[in-house]
Amino acid sequence: MTGTDVLLELEVTGYANGGAGIARANGRVVFVEGALPGETVLAAITDDSHAAYAKAVVTQIVDANARRIEPGCPAAAAGAGCCDLAHVEPGYARELGATALADVLRRIGGFAFDERAAPSVEALADSSSGWRVRTRLAVGRDGRAGLRARRSAAIVTEPCAGPVAGLLEDVDALGACPGTELVLVAGTDGERHAGELEGPRSPSGRNSGGRKGRDDRHRRRAQQSRGARSEPRVLRNLIGDDLVTHRVGERTWQVPVTGFWQAHRNAPQVYTDAALTMLAEVGIAGRVHAWDLYGGAGVFSGALLDGDRTHGFEVTSIDLVDTDPGALAAAEVTLAADPVRIHRGPVAATLSRLERANVVVSDPPRSGSGRSVVDAIAAAEPDAVVHVGCDAASFARDLGRFAANGYRVRQWRAFDAFPMTHHVEAIAVLTR
Repeated sequence: MTGTDVLLELEVTGYANGGAGIARANGRVVFVEGALPGETVLAAITDDSHAAYAKAVVTQIVDANARRIEPGCPAAAAGAGCCDLAHVEPGYARELGATALADVLRRIGGFAFDERAAPSVEALADSSSGWRVRTRLAVGRDGRAGLRARRSAAIVTEPCAGPVAGLLEDVDALGACPGTELVLVAGTDGERHAGELEGPRSPSGRNSGGRKGRDDRHRRRAQQSRGARSEPRVLRNLIGDDLVTHRVGERTWQVPVTGFWQAHRNAPQVYTDAALTMLAEVGIAGRVHAWDLYGGAGVFSGALLDGDRTHGFEVTSIDLVDTDPGALAAAEVTLAADPVRIHRGPVAATLSRLERANVVVSDPPRSGSGRSVVDAIAAAEPDAVVHVGCDAASFARDLGRFAANGYRVRQWRAFDAFPMTHHVEAIAVLTR
């Protein structure tokens, strides 16, 4: 039986990937949204359809974890589905993220941690707020913009603490139409961009106004391809033009408002610096041909080309593969004078046509690379693979598949790329 009329008093003993506390009731595991390890809570069952486990949500904290705080995000406090760990001390949130990552690396990836400790989670900035350079808001029937509530089509108009200063300023004054979406992006040059998009469509093809009945097929496409993130749904530009200036190192990209770019303002620089450092530490040297898979606008390509003089290897050429036409258009401009061949299409269907690589950078979407791509990379026998994952379970699964192909992790790091949330970004370098 489910619903708020059935409350369980639960002792929370652990923390799961996905941000839920772990408890037990009636011989089953219960994943408790909003609960922290060490707490006693009253919780309402929200999903009782599985034999091995149930899902619940906290309704009352009976005995709180000492590191629980007042929510640092007004939107999350009002019920939005944005910052699910806004009620947790930032340092403790990173500890929980490391715990969850270690768990899935052990259970899904098969890592025993007998030779190498699981990675800790590093902060990307001094503050847990003001980090996000791009966000999407739904526009309600009253013309007010906000985030979707958790498990609801309702719109929460309190501001999220994640976006950089000024990004959400006067959003209701932009004049967006009810039922549409707003995409807001801050460029490195300080310019603010706002585009109005069609609302998500239902399976019938009618505009759903962003309601929960989103086409499941669209959802799967969005997970499988970054190209889905730049579908031409922009109706009009409300602020600025449709190209956003992003700068990493000495290079500048002009990326469409709907094109893929890392959400955290510091992520592109930190990730590329980490990749180059780890490649040097595992002994990559000499002249190198590289693959930049799921490469988007080519940020890793630019770093590989520009960083070789200080990291002991020289990248002589790169094959960049992605499906996002907007990001690839930006890559074509920024990398026009460089030895980069750009391929538009699914990674799995493209690898067989590429020149053998010494180094492979793989930065897939949340769903990960998957068996076919990992096997194809391994079959090409690169000297080193840099694998990036924004979902702990997918990351662990892919690393486990690399291990089955004879590649072992030599270095790995993890980052709090989405502060006040359970999400963790991880990077590993593997060699045979």
